[in-house]
Amino acid sequence: MNEIVNVSGLRVTARNDLDEEITIVHGAEFSINKGEVLALIGESGSGKSTIALALMGYARAGCKLAGGSVTVAGNAMLSLSERQLAGLRGRTVAYIAQSAAASFNPSKRIMDQVIESALIHQLMPRAAAEAKAVQLFRELALPDPENIGKRYPHQVSGGQLQRLMAAMALITDPDLVILDEPTTALDVTTQIEVLRAFKKVVQERGSTAVYVSHDLAVVAQMADRIVVLRDGQIQENGATAQILSAPGHPYTKSLLAAIAPKGRPAVAAEPKLAQEHPLLEVRGLFASYGTAKGGAPVKCVLDDINLVIPRGATIGVIGESGCGKTTLARTIAGMVAPSDGEILLDGKRLAPTLDGRTREQFRRIQFVFQNADTALNPQHSIARILGRPLAFYHDIQGQAQRKRVLQLLDLVKLPATVADRLPGELSGGQKQRINLARALAAQPDLILCDEVTSALDTVVGAAILELMAELRKELNVSYMFISHDINTVRTICDEIVVLYAGRKVEARKREAHSMPPFHPYSHLLISSVPALRRGWLEEVEGRTPSSLPPLAAPGQTGGVCAFLDRCALRIDGVCNRLPPPRQQLDNGGSILCHHSDSALRDIQTPLRLVEGDVA
Repeated sequence: MNEIVNVSGLRVTARNDLDEEITIVHGAEFSINKGEVLALIGESGSGKSTIALALMGYARAGCKLAGGSVTVAGNAMLSLSERQLAGLRGRTVAYIAQSAAASFNPSKRIMDQVIESALIHQLMPRAAAEAKAVQLFRELALPDPENIGKRYPHQVSGGQLQRLMAAMALITDPDLVILDEPTTALDVTTQIEVLRAFKKVVQERGSTAVYVSHDLAVVAQMADRIVVLRDGQIQENGATAQILSAPGHPYTKSLLAAIAPKGRPAVAAEPKLAQEHPLLEVRGLFASYGTAKGGAPVKCVLDDINLVIPRGATIGVIGESGCGKTTLARTIAGMVAPSDGEILLDGKRLAPTLDGRTREQFRRIQFVFQNADTALNPQHSIARILGRPLAFYHDIQGQAQRKRVLQLLDLVKLPATVADRLPGELSGGQKQRINLARALAAQPDLILCDEVTSALDTVVGAAILELMAELRKELNVSYMFISHDINTVRTICDEIVVLYAGRKVEARKREAHSMPPFHPYSHLLISSVPALRRGWLEEVEGRTPSSLPPLAAPGQTGGVCAFLDRCALRIDGVCNRLPPPRQQLDNGGSILCHHSDSALRDIQTPLRLVEGDVA
């Protein structure tokens, strides 16, 4: 076959804290034939993105392409000048980044940005470029392909923006396309749409691609071959089917094991008196953003939420972006004032905002934010970041504080040397562990975890979940775990709450979460989680919608079911006229739906547990 990419003996170096040169990629070697999709997988720091960027002749600040050769479509990328490389980037080699939102200019229309590389490289006139862009929009299953280019980036969804970035990369018909974690930050329902679109356009155009990911289940749907990386070294290189069914290297086996961890038994809480209150109760909670003239709320985000978190329990809250998960956590934490309802801690009503709460109440409820990059002060050392809650809540100072900081680092499996570093010197997984350590420094009763593993690789994410389970057992700490990853929630949580458009549409115990009846939205979520086998994406064609209408706005549905326009089980004349009742299920859970328990059980196909999909 025609070889498009050849990497031989690639060596990349960087400078460490002592200004010593260290090797971060050790003699990488692989090749890619025309029309082939190669996946680079591994945990954070494994070198997968570094190698992918080297295919463009690029190294991040502080790094150096120190040896070996990289050939792309006959071009020796490591020996070219910056000017020569500029002529190839966007034309011979195109790049699709993880965060499309950060890659688009918010002040320019989408069409102008999509066709920019075609105009810069003078490949075609503007009219031809716009016509080609519209065709790509159509191939990528984007809505209203003739007019979507007139919008600005903020006027489209995250999944649509990710596909628009693919159009931007493909407009020049590059010899090689690099996809760097393009679906990591997407909800599962959005991810499946994007994966379908990517796979279709790559296959139909015969594109050669490198797919960078830590998600083996996603890679299984896209890649012909997989290169497994660890600490900058290739551990295994083989066909996707072989890697998934008969991995040869112990590290590959550990990746496969981490992607579908076995469910952990619930941790028994300490015996309690019958009259004791649960740790936290949420009753009839409403929350809105903005006010119109006269004080009326502009946008309802939470609509009549009721929730109980017992001591030592982990409650999972799942749903796609915009459903109200983070707002619920922020309301409990006092960062967002509810418009109605109440929150009780140990049976005592909490003030609606931080202004009315005591320092002790602050200490007892801690928040671990999704984005560690923005949650940690970039100018403060890790020791100072962890020392602040120790001083604020426990008056621990001086050497005692330093000792406790080192204990916290050990608790989250980080070396003591991290204490004197700045956040910018740490990996994403390390920063998230610092986020968790800072919460633990307060010795809280409840930790609100907002998508804490969403940006982490499989192995690191599994380690943090294991750590959380250990801490729960040792400290009897409770968690509210917010995620759009059903596998993770099903693995660690005692009870799972599903939010849709600000409403609690389902709640059930974890042990009942693998069998129907489900709320139709829960069924869609579970059906959209990629299985760890080739061909799954084709198997579910038709079982999950190829294009979903946008998420309904909470409180803007006229009282009827917010899931109405997306529901395959809607009952015309009922669902579009009457608000859905909350029904108790035989398994102890509840759903917000017109369908009865028995009707849903008959309609829905039992879904296998994740462990069954791995086999």
